[in-house]
Amino acid sequence: MTGKERAALRAHAHHLSATVHVGQHGLTRALVHSLDDALRTHELVKVQLVKNADVTAKQAANELAEAVKAEVVQVIGRTTTLYRYNPELEHGKGTAPAWAK
Repeated sequence: MTGKERAALRAHAHHLSATVHVGQHGLTRALVHSLDDALRTHELVKVQLVKNADVTAKQAANELAEAVKAEVVQVIGRTTTLYRYNPELEHGKGTAPAWAK
């Protein structure tokens, strides 16, 4: 992913709410499955970690991205943004991106 692509995704992610929340149990299989579903339908997803999580936001972002084959767009505080392209969704001029729907 180029710097310009990452910057564009960061701009789009600014207006999104966290879709997936990492709770006190950490990075569970159910959480990874939930994130995978969110990425399949939206492509761009924000993940929020609780204050008392046992991993740092950067560690969690890297582990989650690896688990669901996504790319880390950014990590700010306890919030990370992940992106995974889905060729099955409509892409093109005149159509809104999946995360904007």
